[in-house]
Amino acid sequence: MQFETLDVAVDGSVVTVTLNRPDQLNAMNGAMFREIGEAFRWIDSETDARAVILAANGKHFTAGLDLKESGAVLGTQEGDPARMREKLRRHILHLQDCFTALEECRAPVIAAIHGACLGGGIDLISACDIRVCSTDTWFSIQEINVAIVADVGTLQRAPYLLPNGILRELAYTGRKFAAEEARKYGFVNSICESRDLAIAKATEIATEIASKSPLAVAGTKAVLNHSRDHTISDGLDYVATWNSGQLLGEDLVKAATAALTRESVEFAELLESDD
Repeated sequence: MQFETLDVAVDGSVVTVTLNRPDQLNAMNGAMFREIGEAFRWIDSETDARAVILAANGKHFTAGLDLKESGAVLGTQEGDPARMREKLRRHILHLQDCFTALEECRAPVIAAIHGACLGGGIDLISACDIRVCSTDTWFSIQEINVAIVADVGTLQRAPYLLPNGILRELAYTGRKFAAEEARKYGFVNSICESRDLAIAKATEIATEIASKSPLAVAGTKAVLNHSRDHTISDGLDYVATWNSGQLLGEDLVKAATAALTRESVEFAELLESDD
């Protein structure tokens, strides 16, 4: 697929999606929101992707929502107030759905972040499975600084990624927090020296994931997402149903055979070392 605001590259079972409005600091306009949703749905349905890397071109990962475009759209609202608000609600739901596409993609998504990641960027990376960043990365839940309630996923997903009190402070104040602070809270998995090394780290993780059974990985992602939103009892019932439908595939036989072979070799090596 061809995109206006993204670069999408397929390399075997790993796909890289790159935000590509560097001259606008990757500010998210309507086209970028739409194309992010389209890209991840296409990856999910039309490729053999086992892992996806999300990166960005330019100096910064993203400056967040394109306020210039959004202001122009809001400034042209005319007509019946009720209909205007219903239309705005549908627009917000559309933006949410574009980022939910990352969460619903069967392949895990690893974000490689550098520079600034503001506002809508937090919404976006919160929908990813794993986050790595460069040492120059800094974050801000920026919406409060422009008198907006963050509405595209941060306040719904970040409570599972950040301590509640810390998240509330960040959301209420909009203050910057840098890479080391993000790692301290567990918001990012690791920090690398540069953008390129962050992408290399994301590629390393993606390659490792891609080496596993795609059915097992997709199932693990589905079960984790379901368990986040349901009780433990519901989650146990869901995974029992999932495995009863998926457990008897050929991937299990191959993996079990390989594991038994490794165990036999390791056991023989242990016996030899004891001698």
